[in-house]
Amino acid sequence: MLNYPIKFYPILKEKIWGGNKIISQLHKKSALKNVGESWELSDVENNVSVVSNGKLEGKTLRELLGTYKNELVGENNYERFGNNFPLLIKFIDAKEDLSVQVHPNNELAKIRHNSFGKTEMWYIMQADSGSKLVVGFSKEITPEQYVGYLKEKKITSVLNYEKVKAGDAFLIEPGTVHTIGAGILLAEIQQTSDITYRIYDWDRADDKGNLRELHTDLAIDAINFSDKIAAKHYYHTYINALNTIVKCPYFTTNFIHVVGEKELDYAETDSFVIFMCVKGNATISIDEYSENLDFGETVLIPATVEKVIITSKNCKLLEVTV
Repeated sequence: MLNYPIKFYPILKEKIWGGNKIISQLHKKSALKNVGESWELSDVENNVSVVSNGKLEGKTLRELLGTYKNELVGENNYERFGNNFPLLIKFIDAKEDLSVQVHPNNELAKIRHNSFGKTEMWYIMQADSGSKLVVGFSKEITPEQYVGYLKEKKITSVLNYEKVKAGDAFLIEPGTVHTIGAGILLAEIQQTSDITYRIYDWDRADDKGNLRELHTDLAIDAINFSDKIAAKHYYHTYINALNTIVKCPYFTTNFIHVVGEKELDYAETDSFVIFMCVKGNATISIDEYSENLDFGETVLIPATVEKVIITSKNCKLLEVTV
């Protein structure tokens, strides 16, 4: 029986826009420069997470799924996804603006890439003064106008900018044009998919002088051109309570501010549970097993676990289920 909190080695990604917060603030170990992403839990091909603790150390997430099936993810999830883990969990550090991009929905991604689409959410962990996101357009435009703005290099003039601070949360649905702005460190929860259409990259060249590929033709069929996208989600922050941030068909994310001890009953929950520590540190206990969870760490709780006890002087966690 699976009955302990499972940790995984982070998969770090060097990015043209990446910074040093994943190393300096989240204390990930790497000699890479400009680390933009830490993939905490991944079943993406060639980027499958490996267990870093306990009796399953060295096993891949895919091996766990093949061996434990619904015991790991829950009966309904195993029926839906089989030996594919449905979520990709990341921390992202943007020293510079990411490219302006859009993700396809399930239908388009299936036809074009035989992949899931990408619905994702962001939780802002830290933001430098004046940091902003792009979410959607500032006004409704037509596809023809959009192409014109791109050709004239004026697409940034019709983007919707949102100033952010720690604790802000956003749901980015397929079709929403978006980008993470410079100075932002965030947690990202998304469908397992690595399909991104890049539509504008600030005319930025890599260290060899090459511009990154744009996906103008692919993107145009995927974009929601409306200006009425309500991406920001407001939520309660009651102490020692499950405060729902996002509930969508692909995942539910709750915010938990633990002071002292919080017991969680998962006896009726037909899903794995993921905890991401977004402030402070905690101890996660299951039966006789305990695991420390520090700021910037992630842990997977198997679906067979019925009770989890979290103890902390003061920490903030994201709890994710499907």
